[in-house]
Amino acid sequence: MKKRRIIDLSIPISNSAYSDPPWMPAQVTYLSHQETVAQMCASFPGLKESDLPDGEGWAVEQLTLYTHNGTHLDAPYHYASTMDGGKRAITIDEVPLEWCFAPGVKLDFRHLPDGYVATASDVEQELKRIGYTLQSLDIVLVNTRAGELFGTQEYLSAGCGMGREATLFLLERGVRVTGTDAWSWDAPFVHTAKRYAEHGDPSIIWEGHRVGRDIGYCHLEKLHCLDMLPSHGFELSCFPVNIQGASAGWTYMFT
Repeated sequence: MKKRRIIDLSIPISNSAYSDPPWMPAQVTYLSHQETVAQMCASFPGLKESDLPDGEGWAVEQLTLYTHNGTHLDAPYHYASTMDGGKRAITIDEVPLEWCFAPGVKLDFRHLPDGYVATASDVEQELKRIGYTLQSLDIVLVNTRAGELFGTQEYLSAGCGMGREATLFLLERGVRVTGTDAWSWDAPFVHTAKRYAEHGDPSIIWEGHRVGRDIGYCHLEKLHCLDMLPSHGFELSCFPVNIQGASAGWTYMFT
């Protein structure tokens, strides 16, 4: 039997200060075996701590999370209330599962500067470089400079973003799931805010995301270890946690 290599592309959900902006922190509270003894005894009237092996209860964690903490899959509903030119945008529990298990393609954009907005021409050139023609339902991942900075203060402002025309280029060829190792599919907010302050053009704000109004699609954010992947020739699985009516779901992303 041929040995299969599995690569985990997900980041852990943690209390890291540099995974998300201050206004959307993840909070994990860890309860140890000693701290839950009272819980266990309350569940079984008459049970005493001395009855428990080593006087221990169970280990359990309490999480306070946004659906966009950690590695997650965005549903079209996250971008707008409509998709496909006016239809109701689907939520994460309505995303077709065939979108989430498909051949993968990696675009290496690590050379592009932080805040740069990638164009359709950038995508075309990279596909030509790697010798690949996009197929319907391919999952396209973008390897930016941000991936190597995860867990550091620079992460949230690092990496290029995918603009409207680059995103449309992918979707018009049948792609329905995309992904990035950066915090956002679009350019980091700090860079977009500077451009908006200079020119006052609101169309540049979240331009890659908003393409979902025209063609419904999903994307993955905060991926990890994309540098370990070849340009193509691998399969990806990114099934989301099924949260009713939600704009995103956490995913254990692997190839």
